[in-house]
Amino acid sequence: MSNKQMISTRQFTIITFLYSIGTSILIIPAYLAKLAKQDAWIAAIVGVLLSFLLIMLFVKLANTFPKYTLIEIIEKVLGKWLGKPVAILFILFAFLNSGEMLYYIGNFMQIEIMPETPNFAFVLLFGFIIILANYLGLETFARSAELLFPVFLLLFLFFIIFITPDIKFENMQPMLDTPPRTFIASVLYFMSIFAFPSIMLLMIYPSTVNINKSAQKGFYLGILLGGIVLIFIITLCILVLGDMNTASQNYPTYILAQRISIGNFFQRIEVIIAFMWIITIYTRAFIYFYVTLIGLQQIFHIKDEKPLILPFSILLLGVSQIVHPNSTHSYLYNTNIWLPYSAVFSIILSTFLLFIAKIRRLN
Repeated sequence: MSNKQMISTRQFTIITFLYSIGTSILIIPAYLAKLAKQDAWIAAIVGVLLSFLLIMLFVKLANTFPKYTLIEIIEKVLGKWLGKPVAILFILFAFLNSGEMLYYIGNFMQIEIMPETPNFAFVLLFGFIIILANYLGLETFARSAELLFPVFLLLFLFFIIFITPDIKFENMQPMLDTPPRTFIASVLYFMSIFAFPSIMLLMIYPSTVNINKSAQKGFYLGILLGGIVLIFIITLCILVLGDMNTASQNYPTYILAQRISIGNFFQRIEVIIAFMWIITIYTRAFIYFYVTLIGLQQIFHIKDEKPLILPFSILLLGVSQIVHPNSTHSYLYNTNIWLPYSAVFSIILSTFLLFIAKIRRLN
C-alpha cells in the first residue's frame, strides 16, 4: 500500500519548506499590504512566530498516534459513526484545495505570461504533472522535491541580489502605524495561508517518515525556512514597490521581479519568480491531491489508491474550472471565507481531536 512508502527526514523537511510557501509567494504580499500597509513585513514576522504554536499543536496530535495518518486518527478518536463523516469533510476540503491550486496556475499563466492561451491549457499541463506524481508515489515525489529545492534556493538568492539596488527604505515609514485590530487581522490572514494548511502534512508525518525524532525538528525547520523566505519577499515588495503599489497589484512579487534590470541588458527575467512559484505550488497541489487519494483509500479500506487516480483526476480538472468563476470571486474568497474555513480544519479539528483523545485516554 502506498501509505507504507517511507521518506527521509531531509525529504520531509524540504517538502514542509516548499509546501509552507505554496501559493503565498504571489498571493500574500498584496492583501497583507492592503491591511497592514508598510507594517506588512512586521505582520509576517509575528505570523511566522505564532505559526510555531500551531505546529506544536499538530506535532502533539501526530506524536500521540505516531503510527497513524490524520484520517486514521480522526476515525480512532471520534469512532466510526462520527469519524467517517468528519474524515470525508476533511478529504473534500483537501480535494477542493487541490482544484484551487490548478485554478491559480491557470489564472496566473494566462494573465501574466501567455494571455492568448486558454486557461485550461495550463491547467491540463500542470494537472498532468500532479497526476503523474501521484501515480509514481510519495517516495518519487520526495526525490523530485529534493532536486527542486536547490533550484528554488538559487533562484531566490538571485532574485534578492538583483532587486537590492531598487530598495527605498523610506517606504517603511512610518513604522508600527497600523491600528491593533487591523494588524491582528493581517497576522491571522498570513497564518491562514502559510501555516493552517500544514495540517495536511499529518497525512505523511510521522507515519511515513523513517526517523520520528529528527522529523519533528524537520517540521519546525521547514516552517521556519519557509517563513523566512516569505518575510524576505513581503519586505522587498514594501521596500521596492511601496505599500500602495503592492496592495493594488494581483501578483506584486511578479511585478517586483519585472523591476530587475542589470545595465539595461539583463532584463525581463521575472520568469524566475514564476518558476519559483511553480515549484512551491507543485508541492502544495501534490500534497492536497495525495491527501484526497490516501484519505479515501483509508476510509473505505481500499487495498490500493491507484484505481482512484483516474476518476478523481478528471473531477480535479473539472473542479479547477468552477472553483472560482473569476479573479474577483477568488479575491473575495481569500479575504473573507478562507480564514474561518481553514481554521475549522486546522485549529478547531486538531484541538478537538486532542481534547477527545485525552478524555477517552487514547494513546
